[in-house]
Amino acid sequence: MRRTPVTAGLLLLVGALLTVLGAGSAQAAGYRYWSFWEGDGGKNWSYATQGPSLARPDDGAVQGFRFSVSEDSQDSAQPRRAPDFAAICAGTPAKDGSKRIALVIDPGTAADAPDGEKPPALRTACARVEPDASTAEALASVAKPLRYDSSAMLCAISDYPASGCGEQIGEDSGASDAGSPATASATDGASDSSGGGPSAGVLAGVGAVLLLGVAAVLQARRRR
Repeated sequence: MRRTPVTAGLLLLVGALLTVLGAGSAQAAGYRYWSFWEGDGGKNWSYATQGPSLARPDDGAVQGFRFSVSEDSQDSAQPRRAPDFAAICAGTPAKDGSKRIALVIDPGTAADAPDGEKPPALRTACARVEPDASTAEALASVAKPLRYDSSAMLCAISDYPASGCGEQIGEDSGASDAGSPATASATDGASDSSGGGPSAGVLAGVGAVLLLGVAAVLQARRRR
């Protein structure tokens, strides 16, 4: 069957769309890092909107940390313990001139651990700190030593992991970590999906062109 110019153009558009989608899948990669979470006052976690050095929770707050591999804040793994302040701080009574912050420290699973390392057990702690203390200060009071990088990204809690900081895992692991989802989410809680595939705008644009091509083919057939 002889292909008309319109049909040939449509096939080229289909090929372009498949190429874009395929490139996005190949570029997808994760980042290994400590994510920061806040209890919502109930039994649920929410991804923190600022870094632990900036957050200054009130007495009775629950803060969580989870080590895992994820692309960005949208698919980051939550701590595997509910944010239950009453249970965590049951043995730490209130005291004037201080506040209590319940902490859930979840080093994650063996699948998320760097090569040659074994994640320590999940643990909780009740930090009694000064009224104006940050979450980072509360964490330091119960889980030293902490390790940070030059951009104030939290790299290790209680020396886990022994090395590395927000490194990229996957097919693009040789690329630079600058501006990675791990760096952004660990410092200011912002979500950054760059590097995880084609943007919604690109896909929408290709899809629109493809639909126009289909319409052109149908119109050409009706004219024959």
